[in-house]
Amino acid sequence: MTLLSVNVNKIAVLRNSRGGDQPDVSTAAQACIAAGAHGITVHPRPDQRHIRPGDVTAIKAILDGRVEFNIEGNAFAPPRGDYPGLLELARTAQPQQCTLVPDGDAQLTSDHGFDLRTDAPRLAPLVAELKSHGCRVSLFVDADVADLERAAQIGADRVEIYTGPYALAHARGDYGRELDACVRCAQSARAVGLGVNAGHDLSQSNLATLKNAIPFLAEVSIGHALIGEALYAGLDATVKAYLRLLGA
Repeated sequence: MTLLSVNVNKIAVLRNSRGGDQPDVSTAAQACIAAGAHGITVHPRPDQRHIRPGDVTAIKAILDGRVEFNIEGNAFAPPRGDYPGLLELARTAQPQQCTLVPDGDAQLTSDHGFDLRTDAPRLAPLVAELKSHGCRVSLFVDADVADLERAAQIGADRVEIYTGPYALAHARGDYGRELDACVRCAQSARAVGLGVNAGHDLSQSNLATLKNAIPFLAEVSIGHALIGEALYAGLDATVKAYLRLLGA
């Protein structure tokens, strides 16, 4: 079964745009869990543009082992102000999964994966430290990534395929090449013993096609489209719609 982890970053964006504590990120996470979501994802950044360290602590408290907690972020980014760094957040929150992403302040959103040929040596000690805290470790990769065996060699458990190009091509109605790239990446990862996650710009319009092409997909992380669709249909109905698409 492919699990659905709901990324609640956009709830924090809306809250931060006004100040105060509404809409409440933890309440949104609770609603997603009540609707049947298998996990909650957050992606805190050093500039705290959306999820803040306090949100990580609050969400950890409400999850209490009921569903998976996935924290994404750039482990190379040093602490800044109230942001203690991804490794420290993982140490204190002990999420079931930590997804490493090569993002920076200048990126509006994650838009590329790791180059394992050059990044693997730097990632190795970070992967080891995260696993010492009990985290499953996933690495964000492009669909055409080379040397996937390096991810397995440094101790990663999974890769998350960056599905942005696939989603863009799907919207154009010409997605064959990008879908094939995702499938090849998934098959290559599986061949070297890695689990396969996927995320970025997945929506109700393109998820089923990806799931059918990669039936062994372990997990999808969906935020932007899901929260946008929920503005019209509500979180409960939208989460349940995604679960139906995944056959969950």
